[in-house]
Amino acid sequence: MAISEYPSKLSLPQTNPGVATVLEYLIIKFPYIDADIWHQRINDGKVHRDDGSLITAQSPFQPQQRIHYYREVESEPSIPFKEIILFQDQDILVAYKPHFLAVIPGGIYVNECLQNRLRRSTGIDDLQALHRLDRVTAGLVIFSVNPDTRHHYHELFKTRNIHKTYQAVAKVKDTENLVGQQWEIKNRLVQSKPRFCMRVTEGEANSHSVIRCLQQTDDKALFELNPVTGRTHQLRVHMHTLGWPLLNDKYYPQLQPLSADNYSQPLQLLSKALQFIDPVSQQARSFEYAESLSLSL
Repeated sequence: MAISEYPSKLSLPQTNPGVATVLEYLIIKFPYIDADIWHQRINDGKVHRDDGSLITAQSPFQPQQRIHYYREVESEPSIPFKEIILFQDQDILVAYKPHFLAVIPGGIYVNECLQNRLRRSTGIDDLQALHRLDRVTAGLVIFSVNPDTRHHYHELFKTRNIHKTYQAVAKVKDTENLVGQQWEIKNRLVQSKPRFCMRVTEGEANSHSVIRCLQQTDDKALFELNPVTGRTHQLRVHMHTLGWPLLNDKYYPQLQPLSADNYSQPLQLLSKALQFIDPVSQQARSFEYAESLSLSL
């Protein structure tokens, strides 16, 4: 059994969904976790309030109360790739996340995620990711170091005042001459079935990307992608709609059967650079991962 070293946190909603206790809320909030597991966690003292006081099976539901709990899984894989810290000051930390490593706990990963690895290596327990990358995507992630300035950086992402540059490799036809061309994609993305996949539908556009081709061989091309919006799987779907699904993508154009990670075939998508005006110092910030994706795969 792997148990998270750091608590997950949630705020109880303002409107009571029809429960009497915190335990009842947790059971309906997480339908894929057996009710007996929540009973056991509470009995073991693994659910508590902000002040450390324990939640019991009889603790009443209180709107907006903060609850801490510790995620646990039967077996947690160890990801054999190393993160790199590129920058750190009193407010933020910028790190490179390797392929296959989650940013925060989720699914079968509780301690093997970038956030918890960095908390251990830096000793900063308050470290918190300001945005997300898919587990199979590599690249730059910004973390908040200082809780007192965190809201300024959250606002930076909320208002889209950050310029993101990605790289991707896709299969192309040798008859296509793509280098130097640019495409602007705007469409509406919604959840599909299963719900972790996205699809394009009719309606007002809620996703926007600018895509350029940088290099090309006979059957592959290297693209630069700038997402204007940040929808789930946006770049992967936009590349698919152009006719060039990303190399080693298990979701698009067709969902592949569930299988173990193949570390020799990572998804060819990299969050390479981030630029923004720091909301605290008002300085221009620019971070870039030195290595690029390769067409020689």
